[in-house]
Amino acid sequence: MYQWRTGRSCVYKNNIHLVFVTKYRRNVFTLEMLERLKVIFRETCEQMDGELLEFGGEDDHVHMMVAVHPKHAVANLVGKLKGKSSYLLRKEYWGATKKKLWGKHFWSPSYCVVSCGGASLKIVKAYIEDQRKPPSEKQVKQSKAIANKI
Repeated sequence: MYQWRTGRSCVYKNNIHLVFVTKYRRNVFTLEMLERLKVIFRETCEQMDGELLEFGGEDDHVHMMVAVHPKHAVANLVGKLKGKSSYLLRKEYWGATKKKLWGKHFWSPSYCVVSCGGASLKIVKAYIEDQRKPPSEKQVKQSKAIANKI
């Protein structure tokens, strides 16, 4: 569904599902604010070599799926997304938010992050367990003995 991406020295499909909640779970967002938030998140993801794949929200929280480059820590991405969006939304929608949020905080300090992959955990576990195992010392000695006889 989502394509593999390439970096300078890696190939990856590093999709994560993020959930951000407003401070005190206040009902802050309007439809216009959510649309603006989507634009802010898209720009921020692109600045960090990522892509906003999906976005949705309600009046007190947002969900997004982001393709993130492995060189960026998820915590750094979250910090950028929350920091920039908080600054711009408070600046642009101060009248609508000042009665619902106070102080210098827009988002709750916590967040939810879930990795999203194309395979179930059962399939990944089986894949890891079925990796080719290196030969034992006994097998190496037998192979050398056979090779020397030929």
